[in-house]
Amino acid sequence: MKVRLTKKAYILPFIALTSLFSLKVSSIGKKTTGVVTAPPVAVVSAAEMLYEQLSLDSLGLSRDAYFLALKGHEQLLKEGKLRNDDIISIVDFSLPSTKKRLFVIDISTGQLIFNTLVSHGRNSGKQMATSFSNAPESYKSSLGFYATGTTYKGKHGYSLRLEGLERGINDKAMERAIVMHAAAYVNDMLGRKQGYIGRSLGCPALPVNLSRKIIRTIQNGSCLFMYSPDTNYLSRSKFLQQTA
Repeated sequence: MKVRLTKKAYILPFIALTSLFSLKVSSIGKKTTGVVTAPPVAVVSAAEMLYEQLSLDSLGLSRDAYFLALKGHEQLLKEGKLRNDDIISIVDFSLPSTKKRLFVIDISTGQLIFNTLVSHGRNSGKQMATSFSNAPESYKSSLGFYATGTTYKGKHGYSLRLEGLERGINDKAMERAIVMHAAAYVNDMLGRKQGYIGRSLGCPALPVNLSRKIIRTIQNGSCLFMYSPDTNYLSRSKFLQQTA
């Protein structure tokens, strides 16, 4: 699914948006017992505008996932960990697997480029992903911030390497071979039939018809954020505890 704002809708706001995203997103929230509070009105206006114009709320993307993704993205930029800095991809595990919970956003143009299904690890849960791990052979998803890497052709075809950037949370992603790839079990029909889509060994697997397009869009150094309202993660992530 692609959603494009009209030129009239975004061209002027994005003069402000680009500067706010690149300079001020790190001040969006303040730490209170591991939970990020609502952002200040002066800073949120541009980010809030994008959230509303793309109807992200009605599409199911939680506000927490969205604003935390922007906060982490800003910190990653400061640390020089991103090369493709216009793209933010968010996997919102607060949604069931039958919902389109992958959101790929181009913040430079104000586009929601993709909104589609994505799998979680088979030991993270059935319909909902509620248990997460960084351990090899756990077959669970790992939360947090990733930088996308290079592509390759493996046993699942065209695939994308993912570098976990959070020590003790997802930094074993390469060792675990956590990658993005196509999977036939990521489809609406299966979800309707059994109440949840197929699950992976921990990889965020994609629908076959969209995987190549998504991978080509987000490859080579963009930000991927896998979110859950998991208090353990929210209190441990260094990227979410940074202050302005």
